[in-house]
Amino acid sequence: MASVLPLEPPQRLSRALAAQPGAPAVAAAQNWLRELPALLERWLREWELEPERVVTPGGRSSVVVLVRQADGTPAALKLPAPDGAPEQVRTAREYAALTAWHGLGAVRVLRAAPEEGVLLLERLRCEVSLRSLAEAKATLEAVSVVRRLWVAPPAGHGLETVAEHTAQEAAQMRSSVPPDAEPLVAAALEARAAMLAGPAEGEAVLLHGDFRQGAVLAASGSGERAHWLTVGPDPLVGEPAYDLARLVRDRLHDLMASSGAPAVTRRRVNKLADSLDVPRERVRHWTLYRAVESACRQYAGGGAADAEMLLEFAAWL
Repeated sequence: MASVLPLEPPQRLSRALAAQPGAPAVAAAQNWLRELPALLERWLREWELEPERVVTPGGRSSVVVLVRQADGTPAALKLPAPDGAPEQVRTAREYAALTAWHGLGAVRVLRAAPEEGVLLLERLRCEVSLRSLAEAKATLEAVSVVRRLWVAPPAGHGLETVAEHTAQEAAQMRSSVPPDAEPLVAAALEARAAMLAGPAEGEAVLLHGDFRQGAVLAASGSGERAHWLTVGPDPLVGEPAYDLARLVRDRLHDLMASSGAPAVTRRRVNKLADSLDVPRERVRHWTLYRAVESACRQYAGGGAADAEMLLEFAAWL
């Protein structure tokens, strides 16, 4: 095996880790970054992998290294960064979802050490996501992919429900309200309460949890089972409308710069809901909640400009 490649964490990841709220979280992230070269070397050696390059700009929650297995098969080694939960817990959730999907609409797991927080995944074209397509085409493909993901949760999964997950978020939102955002935060919390108070539409399904165009990548070869496959789930169990909420605000910077953005946003909600037979109002409510929750999180992490943009988007709903 060749020597380990020089490992410089992607700047996007470093910035995201530095912006986490709370000194303990930032300290844990910095410690993980210092130990990252040794961690990578360990898994390259144990799984007999030949490193090629680190994926850049990459994501905000992990380092992905393109590798080749001993037989020459290309793969991607994923090392998740700490986010306040133990890495093995996060990886176990992701592993549970990916194995439940069996490669249908999602990347396949080639090898895993969930207890260590490490995954070896099939290699996709990491530089080509749905964001490379025109918006209308990207939306059509996204709908096709997410529809395949909504399956029955795996038996004994131990995954959080949407209600459990958002209860933790709601508590944090109340302590991180951006200036002059009290009415929107109150509206978002009311929307969440309304969605959880009555019965959801249909049975609870396995959700991606962070489904967006950037999380859907092109398959690596012409003979693949699908052209587009999702990666990076933060899985939950709940109603499909929750999974569509993040997708509604895709390409937000472009949306902000367009004319008639509020009307465009409402049409997005309706189009996505109708395409997947999900009630429009439930998609709108979850979109409002998730946008405001993201704004509060950004504000708490020092991202005042991003928080302001998310709040403006939420006001359109």
